[in-house]
Amino acid sequence: METTTTVNEINRDKLLSDLRVVIKDAEELVRLNTSPERMTSMRERLSDTLQQAKTTLGRLEEDAIERGKQAAQTTNQYVHEHPWTSVGVAAGVGLLLGMLVTRR
Repeated sequence: METTTTVNEINRDKLLSDLRVVIKDAEELVRLNTSPERMTSMRERLSDTLQQAKTTLGRLEEDAIERGKQAAQTTNQYVHEHPWTSVGVAAGVGLLLGMLVTRR
């Protein structure tokens, strides 16, 4: 599990770095009045960085989906192994939420 967290942190940091580069390049592109060759080069660089950010975001999304599925499977297994405990917890949470809603 720690490896997954480390990979997610690395992916998140990479995504943030890529987005900073995209923003910096876009600002430079807007600010500059340069030759068509330079504009083309900047557009290509911006496009490459944006593609890298999309790829990293896709990996983060896949990781989040996988973690969600694992959490659902673990919860399902626990509920099947401890049904009355689960009912008690659900009733307690429902009671607390009901009390919070009625206080307003």
